Amino acid sequence: MTTTLTEPRRAGAQLGVTDVHLARGGRAVLQGVDVTVTPGARLGVVGENGRGKSTLLHVLAGTLAPDSGQVRRHGTLGLAEQEMTVAEGRTVGDLVDLELAHVRAALRAFDDALEALTDEHPGAADAYAHALDVAERLDAWDADRRVDTALAALGAETDRSRPLAEMSVGQRYRVRLACLLGAEHDFLLLDEPTNHLDAAGLDYLTEQLRATRSGVVLVSHDRALLADVVTSILDLDPSRDGRPRLHGGGYTGYREGRAAEYGRWVDEYDRQQAELARLESDLDAARERLVTGWRPDKGTGKHQRATRAPALVRSVRRRQEALDEHAVTTPPPPLRFSMPALGAVLDDIEPDEPLVRADDVAVAGRLVTRVSLSLGAGARLAVTGPNGAGKSTFLAVLGGRATPTSGTLYVAPPVRVGWLAQESPAPSSRRVREVYDTHVGELAASGTVPDDESVDLDELGLFTGYDLEQRVSELSMGQQRRLDLAMVLAARPHVLLLDEPTNHLSITLVDELTDAFATTDAVVVLATHDRQLRRDVAEWPHLRGSVAIRATSRARTTPGPGSVRRGRR
Repeated sequence: MTTTLTEPRRAGAQLGVTDVHLARGGRAVLQGVDVTVTPGARLGVVGENGRGKSTLLHVLAGTLAPDSGQVRRHGTLGLAEQEMTVAEGRTVGDLVDLELAHVRAALRAFDDALEALTDEHPGAADAYAHALDVAERLDAWDADRRVDTALAALGAETDRSRPLAEMSVGQRYRVRLACLLGAEHDFLLLDEPTNHLDAAGLDYLTEQLRATRSGVVLVSHDRALLADVVTSILDLDPSRDGRPRLHGGGYTGYREGRAAEYGRWVDEYDRQQAELARLESDLDAARERLVTGWRPDKGTGKHQRATRAPALVRSVRRRQEALDEHAVTTPPPPLRFSMPALGAVLDDIEPDEPLVRADDVAVAGRLVTRVSLSLGAGARLAVTGPNGAGKSTFLAVLGGRATPTSGTLYVAPPVRVGWLAQESPAPSSRRVREVYDTHVGELAASGTVPDDESVDLDELGLFTGYDLEQRVSELSMGQQRRLDLAMVLAARPHVLLLDEPTNHLSITLVDELTDAFATTDAVVVLATHDRQLRRDVAEWPHLRGSVAIRATSRARTTPGPGSVRRGRR
């Protein structure tokens, strides 16, 4: 969706918020946000899933009003949301026209002004000069060429007559992103723009964002993109005073500033806890003196006992008041992901026997290149390649969600395969905990996972207690992605298939998930365009294009073509 505001202001454009607050369902989402973006500035917005990053973009765009605070918008802007609805019958060309509506309007205004000037209408010269200035600021005559260039560079559909409904989510997103990159808005508001892009598309996006004269507000968990593009970062995660922190110095400055801020917060908390312990000790001592004061030694006169009592009562009250007034700012414990035990040793499988084996597997129209591999216990495999190469299809085959039209797939009978798809299913209206518990119950009822081996959702560290009681349909896309991950892990799979697992997840969770790959006993097969994640798994065996690999291999007799077998050979 694009929101067009008046006409381009270029150097005079400004976008920002002052002391913005917004709550949903009685819970603060944005609290005291202050930020200004000018043309040429590139602001990154980070934070855990559900912290209000997408909400802030909508406030900046004017599609959502804050509860309080000021919003300043001077100039034009384009907004690329994570989700994209498609009207019936709309084509690629319709989407281009929609996103370039301000350009089309500027060209029509110029043509009208030129006609009026030719006909010597009164005031036509001034109107023509203004229309020409607006069109030149937009570089309007070159807009369609810029869009076509971006469509090709992002691997998007270039046929403007093709219906959007026939295209995948990723294909539609790339078309919209190409339109925004060619629109010459004063500001670009981009929500997770690297989702659905391959390596070539990522390189092109990075280059365009670094070169644009537009101001950019970038919500992203792509660590490589943040490091390569942004000049400052707004961190929406909790701070000591509950307000966001703005870090200069790009991604490096944010990492250093965040660590220092949290360190100071913890130090202050430790000092306050020590003071709290001292006050509690003083209060206990004062109470003890009060008790003994009312029970003086034998022979003490009543008058002396009565004189001591009020002083002891006042001492206790003073210490109680000091304790009550002692404010402790407790750092909210951050979520920390904990990978459950996966891939337990299977007694009835020989150590050198593959858990999963594919021989010349292909799927007509989706996975053209035949793939062969063998995955034994603890194997690691990174699947790479451009969009359309069949990476997702191959993982779906391994996960039993797609049937090969040629070749053979063998899965050892006790092996549980977990598949994290690239896209989340349609969100349920039920609450998170209910959805998860129902899923675990079904796993137990089917005999897939015994009751005593079920994975406790609270132990995964993926949700706060508040989040667990929310309806899935009310979660952010990142939180829905966390639930997808939890549902996969609930089965304690021996083979873990991850299709673009970093999409929508927070930077912290991606780092923790990457660390878990090094310790889990499960087989891990990973398809990703995330450049930092690819660097992190650079030592893994890689499946690229038509290359057939065997992460762990042994010659086997191959069953008939186009088959899937579960059983001992």
